Amino acid sequence: MRRLALVLPLAVVCATALTLGQANDTPLYRDPAKPIEARIRDLIGRLTIEEKAQQLNHLNKGLPRLGIKQWGGWNQTLHGVWSKEPTTLFPVPTAMGATWDPDLVHRVADAMSDEARALYNAGKDGPRSPHGLVYRSPVINISRDPRWGRIQEVFSEDPYLTGRMAVAYVQGLQGKDIAHLKVAATVKHFAVNNVEASRQHLSAVVDQRNLFDYWFPHWKMAFMEGKAQSVMSSYNAINGVPSAVNRWLLTDVLRTQWGFDGFVTDDLGAVQLLSSERNNQPGHRFSDDPVVSTAAAIKAGNDSDDQEFEDNIPKAVQRGLLTVADVDRALGNVLRVGFRLGAFDPSTPYDAIPMTVVRTSEHLALALQVAQKSMTLLSNRPLTPPPVPGTTGTPAAAATPPVLFLPLKREATRAIAVIGPAGDQDYPTGNYYGTPARKVGVVQGLREVLGPGVTVDYEKGADVVGPADAEAVARAVALARRSDVVILCLGTDQRVEAEGRDRRDLNLPGAQQPLLEAVFAANPKVALVLFNAGPLGIGWAHDRLPAILAAWFPGEAGGIAVARSLFGLDNPGGKLPYTVYANLDGVPPQNEYDVSKGYTYMYFKGVPLYPFGHGLSYTRFRFTNLALSAPSISTKGQVEVSFDITNVGAVAGDEVAQLYTHQLKSRAYQPIRTLRAFRRVTLKPSETTRVTFTLPASQLAWYQGGTIGSAVEPGAFDIGVGASSDNIRLRATLTVTGTRPAP
Repeated sequence: MRRLALVLPLAVVCATALTLGQANDTPLYRDPAKPIEARIRDLIGRLTIEEKAQQLNHLNKGLPRLGIKQWGGWNQTLHGVWSKEPTTLFPVPTAMGATWDPDLVHRVADAMSDEARALYNAGKDGPRSPHGLVYRSPVINISRDPRWGRIQEVFSEDPYLTGRMAVAYVQGLQGKDIAHLKVAATVKHFAVNNVEASRQHLSAVVDQRNLFDYWFPHWKMAFMEGKAQSVMSSYNAINGVPSAVNRWLLTDVLRTQWGFDGFVTDDLGAVQLLSSERNNQPGHRFSDDPVVSTAAAIKAGNDSDDQEFEDNIPKAVQRGLLTVADVDRALGNVLRVGFRLGAFDPSTPYDAIPMTVVRTSEHLALALQVAQKSMTLLSNRPLTPPPVPGTTGTPAAAATPPVLFLPLKREATRAIAVIGPAGDQDYPTGNYYGTPARKVGVVQGLREVLGPGVTVDYEKGADVVGPADAEAVARAVALARRSDVVILCLGTDQRVEAEGRDRRDLNLPGAQQPLLEAVFAANPKVALVLFNAGPLGIGWAHDRLPAILAAWFPGEAGGIAVARSLFGLDNPGGKLPYTVYANLDGVPPQNEYDVSKGYTYMYFKGVPLYPFGHGLSYTRFRFTNLALSAPSISTKGQVEVSFDITNVGAVAGDEVAQLYTHQLKSRAYQPIRTLRAFRRVTLKPSETTRVTFTLPASQLAWYQGGTIGSAVEPGAFDIGVGASSDNIRLRATLTVTGTRPAP
């Protein structure tokens, strides 16, 4: 055998040697019964340095000589699997955030991962490569700044709400058995990624306390609890160090502190941007030598890239900038996820998932359910304010409750005008999703929900962007005048807020504001339905219109969900996942990364148009009987916070109970309030439920720097329970005892 090996190619020699001593001809890396780390070492030992570099290009073609097919690739499933095949289109993540329902988000991700596995099993093509098993979702950056163009891709401005959604989404995609992943989630963009302008070379200047108290908690949850298997480093630098070569970020924090054992990939072309331009965008000027940049990325903990790694890793080893051990460490991190996916196994538990799971009736119903649960009623008033009791000769006791504008009554509605650029099938659906087989707009949704006997007519009136069209406005006004009610569908789209595009203000774009005013003057019976991701400062509409409903970018069944909400077949129960500012007064500039300067509900000292957590209902809820399991706890203890919620209205509905805390005295600044727990509950009229939250003292910790790190500062804490961050119904004081950490 030894003499025969002398005339064989080196690869065959290695393969032969590594199989000696095994009971059969199955290579060790192919044997699922063997320990995963031994399998990784076996496979790496069979590869040349060029093959290793190829495997660290996420668009590699697999290893044909070893019979290994491509399993990674460029895949997206932000709110639907992006494929050349039609897949289920769900509402955008901001709408998922508005549901305040992690269990529902888990179901969405589970459905998407079924469709993703089916596409892989069937050998279907994605947008840039054959479908693999690593999906670049979810996006768990925070919507700190209302102008940010990618708010549609994220869940919330709050780290805790974002973290709970991230865990639910990651576990839905991957499954909870890390040894047998359905697909692998790549959470992105790590970290402090929040501005589109100059994102390829900007440096976010941010102190340690902001990092650990605001910018990092949801990432920590995604890794330590959700067990996300992959993470994408962001284009931007943090305090002057580009994320793709930031060892403190990618190794010291991510791996050493949080125990991450998956792989890091960079945002598309980030390593190239360390040395040159990409798509006419300047980079960080980290090094003029791309081989140096490649070596620095690998050493920092950035394991996977594009063609840059494939081309430059062998050169870096030849020049002594990288050792083979450096390359093997990065490749081991990537392969570890591949083995957990079963990419090298003869079979997996998910091989039998067929194409028939794509766009099943269950998935389509789930897309509608998410849209329904995301509908957020921002305002709802009587069409005509009732007289003040006692001013018209009517005794105060005889005054009847005002009749609110919504829900609309079908029996009183014969002609509906749908007006606005988002009213028909062209309503926005966001980005990073698959090909929808259908889109049900508001016109079609109303017709399907109401049936014959109600006329639904449509006029666009204006585009999302662009100048006013006098004739189009005139047609819209004429339709409004001859209709019983107007459903005005306004908002934004990818031309206004998108990847690479921030907003300059919070106004309705284009000629939509003049259209709004003209239609309202013609017929005040207007329900404004907003199709947007980032917040809109619609103060004029709030002051005048009887009702405003946030529909977000609602997926393929958006029109049905809107129609059902407007006519009371569903009771809107969504809550805002961010603050809606009236304008930019008091909002810091985008390059201010210290949120304590006035960002989000946690620190904004002005009066928002709508507060974080806000959302109305067609019924009313009463919060009573707040109780703490103990008036004080130690810094290592926990307390149960319990209270009752009763539906005191006439219809069933959903309420989101929200628990906030505030440290009453501290040696440093503290947030105005901080979300600590939430739960969405459904109650019938007169029904009461007892809600109990467990609040560990460790959740009250804040980053104190030095040798202390994050610690609880003993003292008194305000406990607030309510229906939004500005609608606290019940309060109590909790005392945390212990030794105050030395400064």
